[in-house]
Amino acid sequence: MNWKKLVDRAVASESRARQRLSESRKEAGETKKKAEDAESARRLLQVVASTVQQRAHGQIASVVSRCLEAVFDDPYEFRLVFVEKRGRTEAEMLFARNGSQIDPMSASGGGVVDVASFAARLVCLSLSRPSRRKLLVLDEPFRFVSRNLRPRVKELIEMLADETKMQFVLVTHDPQLAAGKVMEVKRGEN
Repeated sequence: MNWKKLVDRAVASESRARQRLSESRKEAGETKKKAEDAESARRLLQVVASTVQQRAHGQIASVVSRCLEAVFDDPYEFRLVFVEKRGRTEAEMLFARNGSQIDPMSASGGGVVDVASFAARLVCLSLSRPSRRKLLVLDEPFRFVSRNLRPRVKELIEMLADETKMQFVLVTHDPQLAAGKVMEVKRGEN
């Protein structure tokens, strides 16, 4: 057996192994740097997202709460709570009154959700970028509001139309909500 060839092969094999080890260490360093950069970017995005969420909460909650105050004598305060779910931030909507938080979909009545929903749609349309046409079309948006409160809803709509220069088109069967230009459509007889 030729010892020189065996030694040469072993030296060449060691050299290749050292080269691969050097390349692997370099790749590991680059990967670690990328991971650190990604973590820094994630932290920065969280700060930006939190700032945007707080601004959005302030704008949305103030308009929705104001609309609730205009219609109801003992109104709820509207709140958005941001929670992490499935690796994403989601907004949960809550009503608050007398220190208690209430799920709007299960524990409120008298049309509170109708008024809050209307106000939230108005805010979303106002905040959309690029700006959209100032037109909000709704079908029976206040159907669950108590009849005695509907005149207040009408006043709210008129006030918001003046303030926001928004045009509202409401489809309703309730004459108490008729405001502005009213078009009455009757079903044809067959």
